[in-house]
Amino acid sequence: MQTNELGEGFGEWLVKQIKRDGWIGTLAKSAKADFRFRSGSTPDDLRKRLQEAGAEGDTFEALDDAESEWMNS
Repeated sequence: MQTNELGEGFGEWLVKQIKRDGWIGTLAKSAKADFRFRSGSTPDDLRKRLQEAGAEGDTFEALDDAESEWMNS
């Protein structure tokens, strides 16, 4: 499993963002509410799930931003 500099996997990091405002907080809340989301989920796992759900482009932009922030934290 890929981790950031703090040793956190993406899914683990994302669920910690649920209290944030903005797109990343919204993404975190949606992911946590999805019964298929796991703390071990990767950005690609979440992209696939979003595609299956018919998500809009803004959601994918939020995921890209979240992935970038996670990698640099």
